[in-house]
Amino acid sequence: MQDQPPDDTVTSADIAVLIEKWVRPISDWPLPGVTFRDITPLLAQAEAFATVIDALASAGEELGPVDAVLGIEARGFIVGAPVALRLGAGFVPVRKEGSLPSETLSVSYALEYGEATVQIHADAVQPGDRVLVVDDLLATGGTLEAADALVAQAGATVAGHVVIIELPALGGRSRLGDVPLRSLASF
Repeated sequence: MQDQPPDDTVTSADIAVLIEKWVRPISDWPLPGVTFRDITPLLAQAEAFATVIDALASAGEELGPVDAVLGIEARGFIVGAPVALRLGAGFVPVRKEGSLPSETLSVSYALEYGEATVQIHADAVQPGDRVLVVDDLLATGGTLEAADALVAQAGATVAGHVVIIELPALGGRSRLGDVPLRSLASF
């Protein structure tokens, strides 16, 4: 007979409820028709924030060992760095163009409301590295797809993606090919 989980076990449904409670939707920001998902209330609640970081790290562990975690500017930095620490991996910031001081790799892409270029340092990941890409949100998938392209330019492999929130109606998952994606909540 299997042991029953302890009463303090947090389920994926519990995490989704916690995210829905603490992530604030902001209508028509930054443009009319866009609903921004503001994670700052979640970040302000230490216990909720820790629970989400644990869940992201657990999702990353399911994908196997990684050498590096890429966090996408700017909210991906906030969640990616502690995930990297929990996984015993290095952290690599994916920055907006012009924000890194050394030689870079670059990818330009379309956003749901504009265009952008992102970069990593050319020596941030090595050929053969397994990399986990972390962000707060998957919308249209352009940013994660661009991060994947940066990893490929470096000769490394994307082990998977983990995000706090996925917006399935925007179809971003389809842009990621067969690279695994774990999201903690969907709206």
